[in-house]
Amino acid sequence: MHAYDAEVAVVGLGAWGTAALWQLAERGVDCVGLERYGIAHALGASHGGSRMFRTTCLEHPGLVPLARRSLELWQVLQEAAGTRLFVPGGGLLIGPPSGPVAGGTLRAAERHGIAVQRLTPGELADRFPAHTGLDPHDIAVWEPQAGLVRPEATARAAADCAVRAGARVLTGSTVTGLVPEPGGVRVATATGSLYVRRVVVSAGPWLQTLVPGLPLETVRMPLTWYAPDARARRRFTLERFPVFMRELPSGAVLWGCGSEGGHPVKLGLEYAGEGFRTVEPEDTDRSVARTDWESLSRLLARYAPGLPPVPERAAVGRFGRTPDGQFVLGPLPAEPRIIVAGGCNAHGGKHALGVGEALAELATTGRTTVPLEFTAPARFTGR
Repeated sequence: MHAYDAEVAVVGLGAWGTAALWQLAERGVDCVGLERYGIAHALGASHGGSRMFRTTCLEHPGLVPLARRSLELWQVLQEAAGTRLFVPGGGLLIGPPSGPVAGGTLRAAERHGIAVQRLTPGELADRFPAHTGLDPHDIAVWEPQAGLVRPEATARAAADCAVRAGARVLTGSTVTGLVPEPGGVRVATATGSLYVRRVVVSAGPWLQTLVPGLPLETVRMPLTWYAPDARARRRFTLERFPVFMRELPSGAVLWGCGSEGGHPVKLGLEYAGEGFRTVEPEDTDRSVARTDWESLSRLLARYAPGLPPVPERAAVGRFGRTPDGQFVLGPLPAEPRIIVAGGCNAHGGKHALGVGEALAELATTGRTTVPLEFTAPARFTGR
C-alpha cells in the first residue's frame, strides 16, 4: 500500500469546499484542497458579491438548524479573518400567503419558533417604499435575523484560515478522476495524482462529471446590477431595500438587495426568461445578451420604479440542480470514502459554513451534528 499524501482531499474550493477545508484543518486533519481555477473565481456558483441569508428556510424544515449553525460560524470566521463577511439588516419575503415564498416563510417560522413580522401592504409601503405593485392578496414577511453574506470574501477567508491551520491549497489543479483503491482513493489530476483516505467532492456544476450517476443538471442564471436614478437613490439603499424574495403572479421569483458599500442594486429573476436554462457542465460561455436581462427589466416599472430599464452590469452564474430541489450531501453508498457535496439549487450560499462543518464531520466521524439525512445521495443512487 502506498503512503497517504493526505488524510482528506477536498476537490473544488468554492464556498462549500473552502468551508470544509477550514473545518478539517481546524480539527487537525492533514488535508489538501484542489481547485481547477482559483479561489473565489467567477465561473461557478460562489460569486456575484452577495447572497441572501435567512433562517426561515422555506425549502425544507431540516435546513433551519443548518442556517442557524452557519450564522454562528460566520461570526467565528469573521473574527478569525478580521473581515466583514455577514451584513445584518433583515430581509423581506413577499407573495401570496398560500405560496412558497411568503407562505413557506410563515410556516417555517411557526415550526421553528423564529420571530418574524407580517406586514400589511400599507406597512410595507411606509417602511420599504421601493417595493410597489403588490397584488391585493400579497403579504410581506419581515425576518429581522436575515441579511446578506459575501460569497467571494467568505471563500477567501475560509481558504486563508485553512492554510494557517495547516491545510494545503493547490489551485490550477484539474481533477480528472477519482479511483477507489485499497485503503483509500486516488485523486487523479492533469499533472499527477494524490492518494488519500477520503475525498470530499464539492465541485459545484462539475460534480456530475467526477461522480457520474447523480441526477444533477447545470443551470445558467443571469445576474444583474442596476443604478437607480438620482431621485430614487435613497429608496434603494440596503437599509430601505434589504435582501428580499418576491413571488410574482406568474410564479417567477424576483430577488435581490439594495446598494451598499459601493455595490449597486442587485436583482435576479428566478426560473424566468431565456437566460435561465440548463447547460453542459463544461460550457465555457459566460457572455451576456439582451435576452439575459430584458424579462426582468420589463418588470421594474411596476415592481421597482426608479431603476433604469438597462442594467449597469450583468453576469452569468451557474449552479447544480437536483430533481427534488434539495442538496446532495454525504458518502456514496457504493463507495463511502467518496463524500459528495452538490446540488446547491441556488440557495446553498447561506448554508456554506454549516455545510462545510458537516462535510468535515462526515470525513472524520461519519455523522453530522445537524441532522441532514434528507440530503443523502442514497435517495438517488440506492443503497
